[in-house]
Amino acid sequence: MDDEQRTEGPGRPQVSGDRHGPLSGFTVGVTAARRADELGVLLQRRGAAVVHAPALRIVPLADDGELLDATKQLVGHAPDVVVATTAIGFRGWIEAADGWGLGDELLHRLRGVELLARGPKVKGAIRAAGLTEEWSPESESMAEVLDRLLAEGVQGRRVAVQLHGEPLPGFVEALREAGAEVVGVPVYRWMPPQDLGPVDRLLDATVARGLDALTFTSAPAAASLLGRAEERGMLPELLAALHHDVVPACVGPVTALPLQARGLDTVQPERFRLGPLVQLLCQELPARARTLPVAGHRVEIRGQAVLVDGVLRPVPPAGMALLRALARRPGWVVARAELLRALPGAGSDEHAVETAMARLRTALGTPKLIQTVVKRGYRLALDTASDAKYADD
Repeated sequence: MDDEQRTEGPGRPQVSGDRHGPLSGFTVGVTAARRADELGVLLQRRGAAVVHAPALRIVPLADDGELLDATKQLVGHAPDVVVATTAIGFRGWIEAADGWGLGDELLHRLRGVELLARGPKVKGAIRAAGLTEEWSPESESMAEVLDRLLAEGVQGRRVAVQLHGEPLPGFVEALREAGAEVVGVPVYRWMPPQDLGPVDRLLDATVARGLDALTFTSAPAAASLLGRAEERGMLPELLAALHHDVVPACVGPVTALPLQARGLDTVQPERFRLGPLVQLLCQELPARARTLPVAGHRVEIRGQAVLVDGVLRPVPPAGMALLRALARRPGWVVARAELLRALPGAGSDEHAVETAMARLRTALGTPKLIQTVVKRGYRLALDTASDAKYADD
């Protein structure tokens, strides 16, 4: 962790000291089990509050009997082709084989086969092991790898495929349909987290719109989170939140597949890396923020805070709920009864609106942004020149 980070407990936001970055005022969920700290630091340096809850855990390679069986099978009967899909998985496979006393035999087998690498990181892992890949796609796409294999012809050939932790959708099936014998190499396997508390709190925060974006760096993490939501009977609410209010951001198209299968649209960077994923959020989230000219000030309504003339003003959840209700009809009077319904856990006492409104005005630092209309309610003091523009919103 770097000096900017402050952790407030499992599944709680970690708040950056930088309050004026492109993600200041936004809260981003991180579902990753691996490299979560790296992603969290990248987000926090740009001002985001981060909620981390690993949606899965990784089974240690050396303890995985399935990988041992696959390794023995390949050492005993060499494949014609090996497809390496991830650098960490390939390195882990070689290290696990060394631990079992099979490292030299495995490397000997791999030197005599057609070795395909999905991308540059995998090529680096292959070369570090003293091997040389025959080919790697510029796109880093498994679809391009599949096209090459099918164009070469795989009838009667033995193809070993390093798996991502779950079967690659359509890849293995297409090879088998074309006549290949496919051996899956499960270099790491995913299982649900031992402690489901943080994941459940992340789901609750997503459904309550306490997050502005939810990040995914692997398809198993996405599938695991959806599965847990289904177990809790809250899948429809989660899908509704991700459809309309919380941005589902995936590191690449393979990661997005479980979400897309549920009808969700996701955002993805052009380069499938953590840095570009964070840069994409730096563009997406501010672009979705509502900006209004109010009482001579520029007010930008972000997820959990407001920028007033470029100054970040953190606002409590009740205040944000009121402000969003007012901003849906800027310049128009919104009745207390309607504002009461917008408050989280609202009861029947309209005095709660007055209390939350007083705190909102204090948080904004400019009380005149919101006007009280006696016996009617409240309104945003939209600049006169803007009234016509927003009258029909």
